[in-house]
Amino acid sequence: MSKVTIIGPAVPNVPWQDKPESLNGAPVWRYKENPIIGRNPVKEVARIFNSAVMPYGDAFIGVFRAEQTNGIPFIYLGRSSDGIRWEFEEDKIPFTDEDGKPFMPVYAYDPRLVKVDDVYYIIWCQDFYGASIGMAKTTDFQTFTRIENPFLPFNRNAVLFPRKINGNYCMLSRPSDSGHTPFGDIFISESPDLVYWGRHRHVMSKSSEWWESVKIGGGAAPIETSEGWLLFYHGVTGTCNGYVYSIGGAILDTDQPSIVRYRCENFLLTPEEWYEERGFVGNVTFPCATIHDAASGKIAIYYGAADTYVGLAFTTVDEIVSYIKDHSVTRESDTEIGKR
Repeated sequence: MSKVTIIGPAVPNVPWQDKPESLNGAPVWRYKENPIIGRNPVKEVARIFNSAVMPYGDAFIGVFRAEQTNGIPFIYLGRSSDGIRWEFEEDKIPFTDEDGKPFMPVYAYDPRLVKVDDVYYIIWCQDFYGASIGMAKTTDFQTFTRIENPFLPFNRNAVLFPRKINGNYCMLSRPSDSGHTPFGDIFISESPDLVYWGRHRHVMSKSSEWWESVKIGGGAAPIETSEGWLLFYHGVTGTCNGYVYSIGGAILDTDQPSIVRYRCENFLLTPEEWYEERGFVGNVTFPCATIHDAASGKIAIYYGAADTYVGLAFTTVDEIVSYIKDHSVTRESDTEIGKR
């Protein structure tokens, strides 16, 4: 079998821990010293979780969902030399409008961080007369300029692709309602300029598998591989004690990413450790970012745990793509182009 490769830059200092010999199931293993971010990490911040990181220079940078002690979430900036130990700015990120005037969201949570060409984009969920998607851009992590909101409410879980596809920016999202949405599919939209969005197409629906039977949503930014776009997403099930969030995996077509080529019927990670099962919202593993090295195929997955902590897990592109393909079950709504 030919080796699966990551299409992208080398990141030789990608955080890493070797796979334990006793691992069963999916080839995704947790960092032994999890969680990497605990409670009360910053002044007036109770918890950091559901956050996104990426390489920056010879080190790493991230945008972090910081739940303040007053209960209002905002996005804070963090830096790390190794991707594991993080230092945070004491103040929330100061977003501005295009004229450089302060323009802060009412609240902001579940950020993603994606580099396209030479620009870094932050995407988050916010209030736009209802839950919707906010965006900003930066080139230096000193100034952060808001971009027009891409979609109408209600919408969550927006994830930008790390390069243009067929000349357009592409973004995954999960249309929803105004509450704790009891439904949801993943869609993809395109834009020539990050202002006007269209060509909305369906990508994936929830499935009959127990761990994603209620709703699904985007997670980390897709990783381009020789087999297609590797997507770590979240799937939700309902129990008598509330929702449970697990991490799933799929591979989207390189040129037509509304088409799902492979979709793993099994979860890749589900709440099992104390920091995933117990917290402000128990039983949550919520992927938001990866750091991946094209040279070695190593992938570090960052995920929110129990709406309280940040966890770190590992895999390799060869192992995870093979596992997804070997356990793939796709349905008509996955493999069709996504328009009706």
